[in-house]
Amino acid sequence: MNEEIREKEIRVISGDGEQLGLMSSKEALKIAEEKDLDLVMISPNAKPPVCKIMDYGKFLYEQTKKDKEAKKKQKVINIKEIRVSPTIEEHDIDIKAKNARKFLIDGNKVKITVRFRGREAEHSAVGNVILDKFFNKLEEHCIIEKPAKLEGRNMIMILAPKKA
Repeated sequence: MNEEIREKEIRVISGDGEQLGLMSSKEALKIAEEKDLDLVMISPNAKPPVCKIMDYGKFLYEQTKKDKEAKKKQKVINIKEIRVSPTIEEHDIDIKAKNARKFLIDGNKVKITVRFRGREAEHSAVGNVILDKFFNKLEEHCIIEKPAKLEGRNMIMILAPKKA
């Protein structure tokens, strides 16, 4: 910005977007000072670098305003976790699937964890069966984002809501 621009020759654009052409950085700075504005380098990697004559304070204000607006439009996605054991009964799977359905409808991802204790880890196929049952009950509301995988003593599967 202003005196910090060390390039000898730059392409200059006026505040209203009009091309002023190639000139030395001193000339451009002089034009900017006459208009009581700043000379700001927009694309330093271009040959020659492109600079714009503008009010830098106003530019920063507009930029933060745009960033805040973009942040408002972002949707935060949470991951809700549901833990089950390998000895879970069918009715309990139904209840937990009903809760998971609520989370998915709200737009959250669901992480289903089958926790193995002691020697249960040797029967990891049981975990696959439980996770498959779980997914089959929620199939119309979700897709599998991360398939079932054994990580240590836990088998994890992540479900994401279907796009409407």
